[in-house]
Amino acid sequence: MQQFQSTLENFNTKLWQYHVPVPDEIAESLIEGDNKRVICHLAQKVKFPAALMKTKEYWFVLVNKGNREKAGIEEGQKVEVALEKDHSEYGHEMPEELQVLLDQDEKGSAHFFALTKGKQRALIYLVGKVKNSNSRLNKSLAIIEHLKEAQGKLDFRKLNEKIKYFNNLNFG
Repeated sequence: MQQFQSTLENFNTKLWQYHVPVPDEIAESLIEGDNKRVICHLAQKVKFPAALMKTKEYWFVLVNKGNREKAGIEEGQKVEVALEKDHSEYGHEMPEELQVLLDQDEKGSAHFFALTKGKQRALIYLVGKVKNSNSRLNKSLAIIEHLKEAQGKLDFRKLNEKIKYFNNLNFG
């Protein structure tokens, strides 16, 4: 684990906002090929998966509002940061409900694994952030059905409609 002190900064753009700069030597020591995924620890209070990203001047890790609040930090404030290499396959734990469906549905599984790692990670996050098992199952079903209907082309607007449809079904 690489530890250092940084300052919470803001790019003040629509695309990127709050972040902590990462020293070049630390960032470069954690990059393996094109894999820039890390686990970020802020102020010894919050831990989250992230990606090392680079501007023309420096490396950084984005910090969302929830993680800033949990760490108790504001723009301009110094913060203790620790980064470790994320060796997980997706950067998030695979939800059991999605894994079961991928194991059972050959066509849906083929479409899922044909997606980029980033899109797979986004879908895993979408399912995994839900606390209720039935809701995770509904989202997983919606994702698999959407991928099959769209021949593996991910359209988040249509996927959200499919998720709403599955959430309104009564599987009881």
